Parts: sequence; structure tokens; C-alpha cells
Amino acid sequence: QVQLVESGGGLVQAGGSLRLSCAASERTFSSYAMGWFRQSPGKEREFVAAISWGGASTYYADSVKGRFTISRDNAKNTVYLQMNTLKPEDTAVYYCARRSRPLELGYTPPDYNYWGQGTQVTVSS
Repeated sequence: QVQLVESGGGLVQAGGSLRLSCAASERTFSSYAMGWFRQSPGKEREFVAAISWGGASTYYADSVKGRFTISRDNAKNTVYLQMNTLKPEDTAVYYCARRSRPLELGYTPPDYNYWGQGTQVTVSS
């Protein structure tokens, strides 16, 4: 069983920054793409960013492109989401997730089968 533990959420003013971390408990972490998703009350869970298993390729939702950066450290089994120039509309619970198949990318929730517990990000105006 893979466990994903997120940290780094909190309350920040608009224009500020936060860095989320997600630590994975598995020895094959470097074989799987990782993703970040978010969900606001009353809305469906939406894709934010994804990174390939080796970290060479990254993908972003249009709403966060240029402001958020996904990265990973396979030696530490950890994936990060650096969020800059935060906006009130970025307020949500943020989840990290592990792709269900090795060596494949994914951009929708059904592509991932392991999820963290979520961390709240609140951006005040």
C-alpha cells in the first residue's frame, strides 16, 4: 500500500507564495508520474500539474501556468508544488496523487490510484 503525505498548505494573502510537499512511502517512486489536483467546495476535483517519472517533463493547467512549478526529488521520494502569485481563486484543498501505471503520464483523476489526504490552501484577497 502506497501512502502519500502532503504538507505545506496554509493561509496566504493574494500575491503570496506557498510550497506544497508530498512524501511517498514506496521504493518504486521513480517509476511513476505524479500529479497535483485541487478541489473547491461544490466543484469537481481538477488537474493542476503533473510531472513525469524522471522529472524531465511537466504539464500544467492553463489556470496555473506561469505561476506554479511542479518538481520532484526521487532520492527523497518527494514531489513539490511551488505556488507563486497566488489568487483567491486558487483556494482549495490540494491533493497529490500517484499514477496508476508506471512510465505513463496522466491528467485526470481516474489516471491516478493513490491519493494523499489533502492540504488546505486559502488565499485571502
